Parts: sequence; C-alpha cells; structure tokens
Amino acid sequence: MLQQTQVQRVLQKYPLFLRQFPTMRSLARARRRDVVTAWRGMGYNGRAVRLHALAAVIVERGMRIPRDAASLQSLPGVGKYTAHAILSSVHGLPVPLVDVNVQRLLSRVFWRMSSTGEMRSEAEIWEAAERVLPRRNVYDWNQALMDLGATVCTARQPRCGLCPLAVRCSSVRSMSDGPRTKQRREPGLKGMPDRIARGRIVEVLRDARRGRTAMALGKLIHPGFSPRHTRWLGTLLEGLERDGLVRLSRGKDLLARRVTLQ
Repeated sequence: MLQQTQVQRVLQKYPLFLRQFPTMRSLARARRRDVVTAWRGMGYNGRAVRLHALAAVIVERGMRIPRDAASLQSLPGVGKYTAHAILSSVHGLPVPLVDVNVQRLLSRVFWRMSSTGEMRSEAEIWEAAERVLPRRNVYDWNQALMDLGATVCTARQPRCGLCPLAVRCSSVRSMSDGPRTKQRREPGLKGMPDRIARGRIVEVLRDARRGRTAMALGKLIHPGFSPRHTRWLGTLLEGLERDGLVRLSRGKDLLARRVTLQ
C-alpha cells in the first residue's frame, strides 16, 4: 500500500483492509472484484490485483513466505526492494534496502555530486549499501538511512547543517541546485492523463455490479467524450483488461460492449 501512496492514507486504509481480509487465506479466496473494491481510495489499482494473486500463490505453497530474495521476487508484484524489505523486516536478515531516498543519500556521501539532481546508478548504490551494512541492528540501520534521505538529505533542498553524515559527505561542498527536469507531458485526452482516466473507470465500476457500456463509461469519466474518442477509450479498456482489472464483453462495436470489474 505504501508504494506511491501517502502514509496518512495508508494508516486509514490498512486496518479496514485487514478487517475485510484478516488472513492470507481469506484474501486468496476472495473475488478479485471485492479486493479491488476494498482498495478504493488508494490508487494504482493494479497493486490490488497483484496482491490478490500473491496471496493465492502463498496459500498454494502451504502458507510459506520465502526466506530468499530470488524466491520472493518470483511472487506477483514483488521486486528487489520489496523482497529485501521482507527479508529485513519479517525475517530479520542482514540485507540492504535501497529506495530513492537511500540512492540519493549514498550517491552524495560516497561520490562527489556536482548538483542536487545527480545520482549514481541503482546498481552501484545496491553494491555500496551492501558494503556498509553493520554487523548488528541492520533493520534499524536500513530504516535510519531511508529516514535520513527522506527528511534531511532531500532532493531539492538538503539540510546539510543537520546531517550527521556531513563530515564524511563527499558532496557537502560541491553540490549546487540542479536544473529542474521538465515534466513529460502524459498521454491523455483534453487535459486528462490516461492514468487518471484508468482510475476513474475502475472507480465507476466499483459501484456498478452489472458494469457499464463503454459508451456510458466514456461519458462518465470525461465530460468531453464522444464517439470520435473511441480509439482512446478502447486503448484504456484493453490495457485494464490485460492488467486483470476489467472484463469486456464480446462484440464488434466497442461502445456497445459491456465493461465489468474482473
């Protein structure tokens, strides 16, 4: 839930989600649409689909959560960071954790960064994080590095005067404000990015047990929608279907086809 979602929102949603799905088994046995519906308000609904699939795999494997990174990364939705977070937090194993905050922090400490916008590659930082792991209290160390990067060694305005690593930092005197990166224009329709439109489609379908026609969906999610935007809507719906979020009925006329949550 914390992937790309604010902590305060997760703190509200997590206990409600656990109340509905208190065990891995109950989550695995639930209908996918019920899991996606329970995810309401969190965004990035594909995470709910992957979590549901992950629960099914764990139950099928006899409720065993793997204790090695490779096996963990074979689970739906689990990458290197999540795998290492589980090994560190759940199993107490001495493994490094690298998120963007740690990547930025260690880049500045061990390499001479000329601007706040620079960072070393993720692969280099994983190696560096591995080298500096302490022998004890590795979980606390990992949490401290992430917190330091998030609150002191920030992206735009690092607070070097407060940083306990400033005396060892290679970049403390060399960094200037980096150039602001231009944000790429997101694909979309008339000012509405596709990711927002995808989220609105799922939101509408959460309250529509029998689904909606594609035409009705188009009008509900975008005030300027008309049949000439059929290709745009079709691309969104096909993507959502591939991601396991919606189901499209058959038919040649896309706008007449019914769309439901999977």
